[in-house]
Amino acid sequence: MPALIFKLNGVPEDEADDVRALLDENEIEYYETHAGRWGVSMPGIWLSDEEQLVEARTLIDTYQRERSTRLNQEWNELEAQGNLPSVWSKFLHNPIRMALALLAIGVVIGLSIYPFLDLLDL
Repeated sequence: MPALIFKLNGVPEDEADDVRALLDENEIEYYETHAGRWGVSMPGIWLSDEEQLVEARTLIDTYQRERSTRLNQEWNELEAQGNLPSVWSKFLHNPIRMALALLAIGVVIGLSIYPFLDLLDL
């Protein structure tokens, strides 16, 4: 029976590629499912042979620990250098997108509090 070994929801493409390569290198047979046209299916990597589940899970867990450690180190280095992206730097990089996001936030907040503004008119 197939076993889900790795969910692909919200996973960066480089991480998914690394997991695929890891499984290929260790000759673990797998197949992928995608979210489908409307995004309601389970995107993931599934094992064809359930007997390889423990080996595959161990490999993926080890990879994810190493990736987490590496990304944390990179983040700490950026923080020490003062190169962390700020809201202002993101705004300067893409001002139209940020302005639209702020407008959308304002609309949502406005629509959320609008019914309560009628209560103020006593």
